[in-house]
Amino acid sequence: MSKKTETVKLIWRVTYAHTIAYFIAGALMMIFMNYSEIWAIDIMSFYRPIDDPILTLATPLQIPRGILIALFILPLRKVFFEEEHGLWKLGLIVFGFAVVSTIGAPWASYESYIYTLFPLSLQLRGYPEAILYISLFVGILNISTKKFAHKRIVDLIATIAVLGFSFMMIFGFVFS
Repeated sequence: MSKKTETVKLIWRVTYAHTIAYFIAGALMMIFMNYSEIWAIDIMSFYRPIDDPILTLATPLQIPRGILIALFILPLRKVFFEEEHGLWKLGLIVFGFAVVSTIGAPWASYESYIYTLFPLSLQLRGYPEAILYISLFVGILNISTKKFAHKRIVDLIATIAVLGFSFMMIFGFVFS
């Protein structure tokens, strides 16, 4: 298989791993962390209301984000996909840069503790989703790139899942 084909496959695998992990983590946390209640708190008023129709497009909008993530990972693909524990290294880097030590001050980040008025109890509620997302992201990448012998089946199931989630949400947006 050509290097270009391998690169395209890796980009798609990172994209679907991100999109599926994002969907599952977000859906579970919306239910179990009661995001409608959290987002209704005055200090969180910069978030769109949980019933805003644009939020139905959250999953399909993760596909371009997944491609961007893949493009940033590509230069270090040997470290993450060929070295022992490479994907866990990726998970730690994602946690470090995307959750704890972001440049801005999003909810539950180091900067947020300094620059925002979010109470500690609210800050700590952001970590379960981040940890679940990163675990799912790394787990799906592990199955699709390393451990599972039938990678084509994984690719097919993941593609159907991403397209299915996306089409359902697009139809929900269009007909809302």
